[in-house]
Amino acid sequence: MKFRKKYQEYMQGQEKKLPGVGFKKLKKILKNCRREFQSKNDVHGVLHNQTCPQHCPVCDGTFFPSLLKEMSDIVGCFNERAQKLLELHLASGFRKYFIWFKGKLQGSHVALIQEGKDLVNYALINAVAIRKILKKYDKVHFSKQGQAFKSQAQSMHIEILQSPWLCELMAFHINLRETKVKSGMTPASFEGCYLTFNDGKPFLSCELFDSVKLDIDLTCSICLDTVFDPVSLTCGHIFCYMCACSAASVSIVNGLKAAEPKEKCPLCREAGVYEGFVHLDELSILVRRSCSEYWEQRLLMERAERVRQAKEHWESQCQAFVGWMEIHPKEDTVS
Repeated sequence: MKFRKKYQEYMQGQEKKLPGVGFKKLKKILKNCRREFQSKNDVHGVLHNQTCPQHCPVCDGTFFPSLLKEMSDIVGCFNERAQKLLELHLASGFRKYFIWFKGKLQGSHVALIQEGKDLVNYALINAVAIRKILKKYDKVHFSKQGQAFKSQAQSMHIEILQSPWLCELMAFHINLRETKVKSGMTPASFEGCYLTFNDGKPFLSCELFDSVKLDIDLTCSICLDTVFDPVSLTCGHIFCYMCACSAASVSIVNGLKAAEPKEKCPLCREAGVYEGFVHLDELSILVRRSCSEYWEQRLLMERAERVRQAKEHWESQCQAFVGWMEIHPKEDTVS
């Protein structure tokens, strides 16, 4: 079965209408482009390969803008649904029931797990669809513009495999599977996501389709150790929270939200990536369970560093206050 047909059947089988890749519309644009270019060749009596030039106004004016909107809608829908699901899973007590009620959600814990699995499937199959249509574009144009467009999408943060919520959903399923096994219950999650170690370095992996395998390196590129209290910047790169604070030139007391817009990601050098950071709570739970000895050692080091930075912060605040009082002495008041 061709992927296009498989993709269409998958999207039609969803209970809720979700945004997707318009294969039929996008391929029609490519056909129109080829037809127009062939007609121009016939008029001028020129014999070339039956394809349009690399910079084609027919394709560039319709193909890429259409795909850009579809990618933006897909990642927006995925992020919103994944964030709500994970917020519900990590909530406790009254807050969990409040979220259920507010969202008018109905179902059980099993339904929550199934929705997480469906979202991971949705992300990966759309990633395949986008890759295939861009490959088709390059084939028609004998170009590499489709591959270049993928890089542009990443810089715009609309590449779905770049989403921090996909990483969180993968960790979510591994955590659930391990919880079920330890409790002696039959695992309710799926086996597509797993944590592996290569030469002692951890990787979060997911493979649900033959053509897509996602491997996320869980080594912080700053401290060169397994991520601790991990955060994802808007560019998609993952770091320890304390390492990210150091890279952003802010203290832990002030936090990443205090980072200046000019501060750049240590890996891709993109600016303005700290303001929209995401705390990866499910991933943090997974690392704590899988690397317990390392986690305990790192926790002691982090606590000591947090205390040191907090002490320095308050000392500087006190000094600043004393200096201000010396400049602005309290005036005597007449009773």
